[in-house]
Amino acid sequence: MTDREEQPRVVIRDKRRIDPVTGEVRAPAGPQPAGATPDPNSEPGEQMSEHETPVVEQSADAPDLGQQLAERTEDLQRVTAEYANYRRRVDRDRSLVVDQAAERFAAQLFPIVDDIERARDHGDLDGAFKVVADRVLGLLDGLGVTAFGQAGDPFDPALHEAVIHDTSSEVSVPTATTVLRQGFRRGDRVLRSAMVAVTDPEAPAPAEPAAQPSGESAAPTSD
Repeated sequence: MTDREEQPRVVIRDKRRIDPVTGEVRAPAGPQPAGATPDPNSEPGEQMSEHETPVVEQSADAPDLGQQLAERTEDLQRVTAEYANYRRRVDRDRSLVVDQAAERFAAQLFPIVDDIERARDHGDLDGAFKVVADRVLGLLDGLGVTAFGQAGDPFDPALHEAVIHDTSSEVSVPTATTVLRQGFRRGDRVLRSAMVAVTDPEAPAPAEPAAQPSGESAAPTSD
């Protein structure tokens, strides 16, 4: 026995049933103990080098990787679209809640603004009351609420509420001649219509006769 014992050799066997060289089916071979000397009569390709990686055959029932990738990609696209729709719906609902809260708060300030305007008309808007009035009007400006309705505006049923009617020859169309209460709107949304007195023209302009078709003359009158 030598001073240095011989290390056992590690043998990796090729267990593929089909010989990659000849294409023939190999006979099953039983396990051999580690360190055993390779059988010189074994078929070619039965032994593998230490650096050769065994080939794993894919079962016919295994799903196609390309199909799996397509299915996962479709699922991801569907989830992404659903999330985008959810975000848009949440943003729209949040904006609607903010708008409704702003409009409700502004509506509570309208009676105060009416008192401020009456005090302005009587010349009582001065001193500390004027400072408070400016702050209240500043709140409406911050909410994006603007007042409308002035004497001389053409009457618009969508903006004005007519409470008094009279006629005059000085107007050619229905006109809001007196504003009894201002109106307010936020953007295109009318929060409160203006209360006005409407003056209609005394003699409405007669309707123009319908034009006769060319080439036709008026019917003769009978004697």
